[in-house]
This record gives sequence, C-alpha cells and structure tokens, in this order.
Amino acid sequence: MPHLVVLYTGNLDAVVDMPALCRELADAMLAVRDEDGKQVFPTGGTRVLAYPAPHFAVSDGGAAGRAAGDGKTGVATDDPGEYGFMYLNLRMGRGRSDATQKRAGSALLASARARLDSAMATRHIGLTVQVDVGPEVFDAKHSTLHPLFNKT
Repeated sequence: MPHLVVLYTGNLDAVVDMPALCRELADAMLAVRDEDGKQVFPTGGTRVLAYPAPHFAVSDGGAAGRAAGDGKTGVATDDPGEYGFMYLNLRMGRGRSDATQKRAGSALLASARARLDSAMATRHIGLTVQVDVGPEVFDAKHSTLHPLFNKT
C-alpha cells in the first residue's frame, strides 16, 4: 500500500502517454509529505496500475459534444465525438491525517491534469480522483521490493 488504480476508456490511449502518466503519478505520490515533512508513501510500496476499458459507454456517446459544435470532436477512435473518461482510485492504509489524504488527492489531480489538459482542450474527457481509506479485513504482504529501499 498505497496502490493507485487508473481505469480509463481505451480511446484515451491514442491521446495520452499512459506509461509516462503512470510514472508521473507514482512520482507525485512519492513527493507527498505529511505535516512533519516526512514522506507519506513508502517508495517500495508505491504502485500505479492502469487498465484501459476496450468496451465502454460514456454519457450520451458524444451527441452533446457534436451538437455543441465546439471543435472537440474526440477523434481518438473510429467513432468521432466519443467521450473519454479516467478514474484514479488511491487506496491507502489507515493512520494518515485528513489533511495528508487531501494533499495526496490534490497531488494526483495536479499530476493527471498536467498530462491530460492538452487532450482536454480538444476532446471531452471526464477525470475523477478518489482517495479511499478503510479498515482492512485482511492485509498480508510478501515482497522482495521493500528491502531495496529500507537500507539503514
């Protein structure tokens, strides 16, 4: 933990460099500090995983965008005008302050917008960032990654 899962409409692959976005989101997570200036998320535990949806239906399928005639045709697929959508869900363990949780969400939103705003200038794209913290019913970890970063 923390894990950031990015779900997005597959048509965004044509207009967004997803590997670069994943790296930027991970870097944004690693830069988050708490009120004492300590790194919030452990380097070895930070994960960003992105999954395109090859099949999707968003809103009215682009009809309102085409009717608006605003030039945002969304020609990212063979269906001109189809909308795009991206959902970022950060799941973190308990114990961080509300302010730290909001700081993490704001950092992810800023990072995603830095990558998406140019595409959003010409296409209709929805972006949602959600931070979830909850009681774990079961939480077990086994990793050879953490020792790389926990050297004293």
